Formats: sequence, C-alpha cells, structure tokens
Amino acid sequence: MECPHLSESAKIAAPLVKSENPNDWSCTVCKSNKSPWICLHCGVVHCGRYVNGHAKAHYEEQTQHTVCMDCESFATFCYTCDEFVINDTEGKHLEQLRLSLQSIPEAENQNVGRPLRRRRRSNSSGDSSGTENRLRKRRKPEDKGNTNRKLRVVGLRNLGNTCFMNAVLQSLSNIQQFCCYFTQLPALDSNMTKNGRKNYHTRQFKAGDEILMAEELRKTLVALRQASKAAISPESLFSVIWKVVPRFRGYQQQDAHEFLRYMLDRLHTELLNMLPYQSSNSLLIGPKGKSTIVTSIFGGVLQNEVNCLICGTESKKHDPFLDLSLDIPHQYTNRNGSKAKDEEPLPVCKLADCLNSFTELEELADTELYYCSNCKKKQRSTKKFWIRRLPNVLCLHLKRFRWSNFFRMKIDNYVEFPIRGLDMSKFILTNMHETRGSCSGSNLYDLAAVIVHHGSGAGSGHYTAYATHEGNWYHFNDSTVTRTDEETVAKCKAYIFFYIRREFKLPPVTT
Repeated sequence: MECPHLSESAKIAAPLVKSENPNDWSCTVCKSNKSPWICLHCGVVHCGRYVNGHAKAHYEEQTQHTVCMDCESFATFCYTCDEFVINDTEGKHLEQLRLSLQSIPEAENQNVGRPLRRRRRSNSSGDSSGTENRLRKRRKPEDKGNTNRKLRVVGLRNLGNTCFMNAVLQSLSNIQQFCCYFTQLPALDSNMTKNGRKNYHTRQFKAGDEILMAEELRKTLVALRQASKAAISPESLFSVIWKVVPRFRGYQQQDAHEFLRYMLDRLHTELLNMLPYQSSNSLLIGPKGKSTIVTSIFGGVLQNEVNCLICGTESKKHDPFLDLSLDIPHQYTNRNGSKAKDEEPLPVCKLADCLNSFTELEELADTELYYCSNCKKKQRSTKKFWIRRLPNVLCLHLKRFRWSNFFRMKIDNYVEFPIRGLDMSKFILTNMHETRGSCSGSNLYDLAAVIVHHGSGAGSGHYTAYATHEGNWYHFNDSTVTRTDEETVAKCKAYIFFYIRREFKLPPVTT
C-alpha cells in the first residue's frame, strides 16, 4: 500500500551503524541478530515482532517512529497502517537506504536461520533457469559426500505482503513426495500437448506463449533445494501469479487458503493438459488422463448422503476434494469469535471436535430444502458427510474467518491438534461393499507442516509456517528460518494443517 506517513517518519537515508560486519546488526535491547529492523526515523535497530518484538515496542513508545525497514529483505513496514509500504518519499529515502544496506558485504552463514543480505537486488524479470545453471556450477564435487554439511533450509523473501504465498510454498516444499516430483521434472514448455508428439525439452518462453505456473513453481522448488544463501526471492513465480490471477495483483494481504486452493487447481489443470506424452518418458501418475501428482497426493473422495425426512428416500453423491474446510464448533467460541468475558473459561477445542462437527448428521435449514425425487418437491431432509477415500496428504483448513454484518472477523481460539498419530478411522465410510478398492492403507497421519495466521483481520496480519525437514521442526517467517521444537509447534493457533499418511502410496506410474 502507499503509506501516508512516510514524509513524517522517514528521516534517514543511510544506516547510522558504521560497520561492514553484518553480525554487528543486532537489536539494541536484547542483542539478538535475528530479524533486525531499522527505524527510518532515528536509525536504531530492533528485532522483529516474531523474535522479541522490540521494533514494535519502539513504535509504541515513539509514535512518530512508525516506519521501519527489514535489514535483510529490505521490505518496509508501517505500524500505523499495519501494512507493508510500496511508495517512497520525494527525497527517495527508502531507495537510498536500501542501496546502503545492499552494499554491506555478506557474512558466512554461521547462524542457523539467519538470512544473509544480498549485495544487489535480484532481477525480477530474469531467467530462473539461468539461476539454476549457475547454482549447479557453484556446487563443489566434495559437497556430495560431505555428511557434516548443514541442512539446506532456505527462506523466501517478502516482496510486499507476500507472506501468504511464502507460507504455502514452504509447506509444499517440505512435503517430500510433492517437492521431489517437481524438482526431478525437466523444464516444462507450454507447447507440450497431451496428444502431440512433443516430449520434454527446454526452451525459452516467447511472447504470446501460455504462462505455466507449474514451470515457475518447479524453478522455485529447485532454487530452494540448491540455493547457497539463506533466503531466495520468488519474484518470477509471483509475477506469473499476477498475470494469471488478477485478484492476487497488488500488494494487499491475501488469504493463504484461497491461494493454496487456486495453486493446486491450476497445477492440476496445467499438468493434465500436458501429460501424458505418447512416449516411454511419460511421467503421468494414476489413471490415464484423469490424475496428476496433485490429485494423487492431495486428492480424496467424500460421500454426501441426503435423506428425505418425509418419505425416507436416500441420495448419495461422491465429491472429490483436495482439502477439507472445518468449522470451529460454536460451543468453543462466543458470538464475537473470542473467549467469553466475565464468564467461565471456554473448553479447549480439539481438532477431532472440528472433524466430528464436519461429519455429524445435520438437518438442512429451510433455505436449503432438498428436492426429493420421490416426493417431486422440496422437503425437509438431513445431510451427512463421510470420507470415502483418504488422501496421502490430508490438508485441513480451519474456518477462522466469518462474516459478521459487513466485515469478516477472526476466530482466534486455540485448537489443540496432534503432532503424531491423527487417527481418521472414525470418519471413514466403513461399508466395505461401497468402498471396495477405494480405501486402503493406514488411517494414521503425522503432521508435516502447519500455516499460522497472526493478527486480527483477514485482510491484515501476517502468515508464517512450521514444517518438519530432515526430522527437525523449523519456523519459516519469510526470509528468516529458525529451528524450533514440537512443543512450540503444538502451541500455535493453526490455520491450515498438512498431515502425511504413514503408509504413503502413490498409484503406479503410467508409461
């Protein structure tokens, strides 16, 4: 957004700290060198709100010191507007400060989770495939056998309220089967056709060619695996999203769940249109012409049962799904979506309570009367959901935002959830005659990633993600990646869960 407070708050054009050692950039209060933010009014450096929050505390004490800049990603944030800033002052204070910060030499990556600064900005219109090649050239032969080498856990730079995208990308990148599939693909070409003779080949996009989100996602996932720095910029992917999804244009905060759903749907459509090729190199997974890696990993099937209360006629419908959206039951929230005041504490809601609410029998409201084929008119009826087939990765979305009058409010209640051993057995249709061949494997799931929304509103706030990588849990906060533990993950107020089935089974590859 364009901030109206810049002219009053932005007073410095260069950092006051006269040091070329990035390790000297630390919070003046707690001395932490994680997520340093510089005040544009006085030049003092404090830590971000997801470390110890001294940058925000500085603003609360000095209300004119409202704008600050991330010393690592160079993103500018206004606390009064509660938004990232995209404009500049007439004197170009932000541009000059960014240039000063970018000129600071990079240090060796000695602190796990601390992103390194760039000497120059990435070219947003540059060719990501060229970056891949440069990264491959930099890799030393001895790296392959170096078991002491630090794990590659890479952050994503915030391009201006793009935390919703970063949280989704980090979650998907840490689902091994999904990430490995894309990183092992050759470069994708929009001219590849399902029934044509063309096979995988590498070439540059030309003007007028269809833009492929799958190709830009592939490049981003490859960069996350091969990056030599602690954070990369997903500018190419974000520019493609701007072009193919008009609603995501601009720098307003977006909903992470809506973005996830669109991305998965788009990836499935693109891959379905390109694969399979009529050759032995085909990488199609599942039934020919129907499944892709997206549906094979995230795809499940619901059974929707509707019963007429007048004549007892039963109607069954099978609905495929990539994720399940769960209500937080009303008994765990008050009408304002928060803990009731001056009353006894509300009971703690569990994820199982949300799943029970989703699958319980309910009577349809008068506005949702079901047309009974036997009665030949709309009648009172009941509805119930069963899970007919479980996916390999169970994506669960908590409906934390509800419409109240003319605005969306957030339900900020804590929902207890298991890190390991989520048992979905009681929510599955057990009629073996109806589910023959569609329900196999373990019903136990373990958490792989979780997205958290921080803040009070749907159009504001901040998204971060927790994900497990090589057996360890990490907190992904844009360009900052810090190691954490299960206890911290279990206490977060989750928005989207990614649970992986213990018996992960992909359909056989079709050639």
